[in-house]
Amino acid sequence: MAIATSTVTSSRHRHLGPPIPAEGDNGVFSESWFPICLSREIPPGEIIGVDFLGGRVVAYRGATGIAHVMSAYCAHLGADLSVGDVQGESVRCAFHHWKYHPYGVCESTKVGDPPPPGACLFVFPSCERYGVVFAYNGEQPRFAVPNFPYPDSELAISTSILPKVTPTDPWVLSCNTPDMQHIKALHNISFDGDDPHDRVEWTDHSMIYDFKGRHAQGQPIEYRVGIYGTNIFYQSGTIEGRWFGAMTPFGLPKPGQTRVFAIIAARKADGDEVSTSTFLKAVTELEMQVVREDLPVVNSIHFRPGTLTRSDRTLARFFQYLRDYPRCHPSAEFIV
Repeated sequence: MAIATSTVTSSRHRHLGPPIPAEGDNGVFSESWFPICLSREIPPGEIIGVDFLGGRVVAYRGATGIAHVMSAYCAHLGADLSVGDVQGESVRCAFHHWKYHPYGVCESTKVGDPPPPGACLFVFPSCERYGVVFAYNGEQPRFAVPNFPYPDSELAISTSILPKVTPTDPWVLSCNTPDMQHIKALHNISFDGDDPHDRVEWTDHSMIYDFKGRHAQGQPIEYRVGIYGTNIFYQSGTIEGRWFGAMTPFGLPKPGQTRVFAIIAARKADGDEVSTSTFLKAVTELEMQVVREDLPVVNSIHFRPGTLTRSDRTLARFFQYLRDYPRCHPSAEFIV
């Protein structure tokens, strides 16, 4: 039997751009703010363990109400501090009752031996914003977690975590924002006028741009969207003239995994809690629909920059931004 062949097919080669470092390559990770847990998961006096950067950390809230994030393993024999307890502002190990100050230094032992000078934990720079506890991978934060343009007192906010871990690095999901082909093709969002490539604002830790257009159902929208670090999606704008904000910080349990957090905010309607609640639910569903459209792709993608077109100008620049982005892992010897 004759088999048809194609000289075009047989001579084809896959054209690839320079690779982007995966999280954990050479033992380092993006220097950025990563979500650790929801604020409500650690009421005062509670401690939980969380997988982070391929290791383990604890998040807890002391008596003053301040949230802390530290390496999880006791300096004595490596017991997981998440099975210990909180005493005042300190954490006590369940195994031998070594107690750690929120600065990470062992302050006492149960049997009265003086703590060894090297008995300490790694304390992450941390902050709490919009119902999420963040930890920074690095010694000193290079930027702050972004804020919405209205005071917290004027906002109704919903926070959640998607139930399943996405099997790819956070920066892969972040590539959706500079990918203007994706915005138009998958989500059926249209821009008024030309694609906003020339309006993108770049810094050493962010990219952000404004556009007007229409959502898939035809609603007029005016958005400001962008990425902070390599893993925080930010959105602020109006749909049908009413403001809402969205932030999707991507957590990093281990290389090749993303834990998706969702923050949705709506500006309160004066004295009308029902209207505010209804609008918040509507925009939450709108944003979750976008997420549902993305998940089948990001759950199966074998991501690698390949052949690009002129519509990929901003995406191509974002790829270079990712290649140049600083990486570190100062907590490595403590959390793994």
